[in-house]
Amino acid sequence: MNVLGLIVEYNPFHNGHLYHLQTSIKKTNADLVIAVMSGPFLQRGEPALVSKWARTTMALKAGIDLVVELPHVYATQKAEIFADGAVRTLDSLGVTHICFGSENGDITPFIEANTWLINNETEVNIRIKEELKLGKSYPRSFSEVYTSLTQNKDMLDLSKPNNILGFHYTQSTSRLASSIKMDTIQRISANYHDIFIKDKKIASATAIRHKLLIEKASFESISNYLPDYSLEELRLHEEVNGKFHSWDDYYPYLKYKIITEDSLSLKDIFECEEGLEHRIKKCMINNDSFQGFLDALKTKRYTRTRLQRLLTHILLNTSKEFMRESLANKDLPYLRILGMSPAGQQYLAQIKKKLDIPIITNARQSKNEVFLHDVLASRVHEMVLHPQGKTFRDEFTATPIQYNPYPDNY
Repeated sequence: MNVLGLIVEYNPFHNGHLYHLQTSIKKTNADLVIAVMSGPFLQRGEPALVSKWARTTMALKAGIDLVVELPHVYATQKAEIFADGAVRTLDSLGVTHICFGSENGDITPFIEANTWLINNETEVNIRIKEELKLGKSYPRSFSEVYTSLTQNKDMLDLSKPNNILGFHYTQSTSRLASSIKMDTIQRISANYHDIFIKDKKIASATAIRHKLLIEKASFESISNYLPDYSLEELRLHEEVNGKFHSWDDYYPYLKYKIITEDSLSLKDIFECEEGLEHRIKKCMINNDSFQGFLDALKTKRYTRTRLQRLLTHILLNTSKEFMRESLANKDLPYLRILGMSPAGQQYLAQIKKKLDIPIITNARQSKNEVFLHDVLASRVHEMVLHPQGKTFRDEFTATPIQYNPYPDNY
């Protein structure tokens, strides 16, 4: 049985994601599809546009059989830790193939890059330290060192965002000594960071969010770029809540947190390093908008993505000690099921007896501290909706979404 694993955020699910899903199924001859999906806060340190439940519904209606939440301690991390958490989740569920989207589109260079890095790890680390001393960010330092050392070897381009994630997925699978077969398909028509839409059917999630959040555009203006069921979930969310989630909604809470905490307390927050707590307090004083604050905070060493993740950790009060203890245990703490098709439910029933990892289908089943942080993240994500007295689901009563695309067959 071929079980395809996908690592996703679906913020929101669009035609490019559908192309990736359908092409991956064909390429791997998959009998079943499992997606590990980030929860309310994402890898780039941003709040998800809509709830994880709405995004799970999109995934199930697209044809995914089982949706599992990537715990928050992995979801809001640099690429290496994000990839490790996602790959280990899929490996534990018996996935036989992982297929990711990339700018390259050929799996061989990813495998070669991983092998090259293993063989040259010492030199790479020495060179990266030298670049960091110049005040550069770690991603830039790694990319420049890698490019410099491989410039005559026709190696994988690790300046591209999807190539970078794909490389870390491949690297994580190798470190796990997993039997998962890795594959990739080429990203088409729209690049990851594209803000403006150029194609008639494919647009990046970034461009779609820009339309909704910045341009305040109509649903009609994005209807060509999303399946009907995704558009339906977005319409429902706006109808019920009146807005989508963005950092602007959380900025007053973040500002209050930063103003009322002393510098020593901020220093204890995960990823707050090298005196950033002082810079954060200073930049906060004169900025009344999140983007203005972030622009003032950004430096050559600290990217917007890195800073957004740090600000997410401040918002959720995620301490260095909590994160250190959570990540020290290399065993997955649990598997949180968000949704399933009948085929996904059958598969889960078959394998759960073989698993030594707790499966959570109801939040009341677990008092695991890592899981309770997931619950906290969901509650904070929904917090901006509470003035209207509206919310999608209470975390402690929510159960997996069950979607049957062929009701007459069951």
